[in-house]
Amino acid sequence: MEANCFWLNRSLTPSSLHWKLIKSKPHHAYVVAMLRRSSSDDITEEARRINNAYNDNLFDRLAINHLSKSVQAATGVSNNKSGYESLVEAATVAKQKFNPIQQQQVVIEALDRAFPKPILSLIKTLLPPSKFSREYFAAFTTLFFAWLVGPSEVRESEVNGRREKNVVYIRKCRFLEETNCVGMCINLCKMPSQSFIKDSLGVPVNMVPNFDDMSCEMIFGQDPPSTDDPALKQPCYKLCKAYKEHGTNCLN
Repeated sequence: MEANCFWLNRSLTPSSLHWKLIKSKPHHAYVVAMLRRSSSDDITEEARRINNAYNDNLFDRLAINHLSKSVQAATGVSNNKSGYESLVEAATVAKQKFNPIQQQQVVIEALDRAFPKPILSLIKTLLPPSKFSREYFAAFTTLFFAWLVGPSEVRESEVNGRREKNVVYIRKCRFLEETNCVGMCINLCKMPSQSFIKDSLGVPVNMVPNFDDMSCEMIFGQDPPSTDDPALKQPCYKLCKAYKEHGTNCLN
C-alpha cells in the first residue's frame, strides 16, 4: 500500500477538490494517510485462503474415512492419505479421471456404498414429503454432517405460502474450501447430492452455493433448476487446485 501524507489545517473545508498543503502552526496540524486499496477480487480471493480449523472427533474421523473409502472404491483408485485429506484426494482423482457426468455417477455410486439402501428405503417410507420431513432432514443434516460440510444452522423459507425450517445454511463449505474448485463443488457435491437425496429419500433438495464467500444453502422441498442454474455459469477461482488459470470454467 502507498501512503501520501499531507499537513492539513483545521479550517480546510469539505468543498475542496483535493487535499492541499497548508502552512499552519504545528499544534494545529494533522497527518492524514491516503491508502490505496487492493481490488475487491483480490480481497475475496485472500479471504478464501483462510480455512476453518477443524477438530474432528472419533465419529467424524470414522465417517470421513468411510466416505473416502467409498469414493476410492467407486473410482478404482486408492490413496494412503488420512482424514479429510484422504476424501479430498479421492475426489480429486475422480475430477481428473472422469468427465462431469461420470463424476456425478461416481459420487452417487459412492453414496450408495456409504449408506445402506434398506435404511434409506425405510426412512423414505416412514417420512413421505411433508413439512415435518423437510424440517427433520434439515435438522438432521445440521446435527450429523458438520464433519462433511462444516458448521451450519437451520433457517426458514417459504413453502406453499407458509414458513418452514427447511433450509440448512452452511457458513463456509468445508469441501469447497479444501478443494478450492468450482467444478468439484458442482460435479462432486451439488449435482450428485441433489439426485441421491431425491431418489433415496423422496425429498427434492436445491443446493445453492455462494462462490463469493463459500457458503451454501440446502433447501429441502425445493427442486433445483432444470435449466439455467446460475451455479453452472461460475468461472473457477484464481487459486483453484485443479485448474490454475484464472477465469477457466472448470466444470468441464
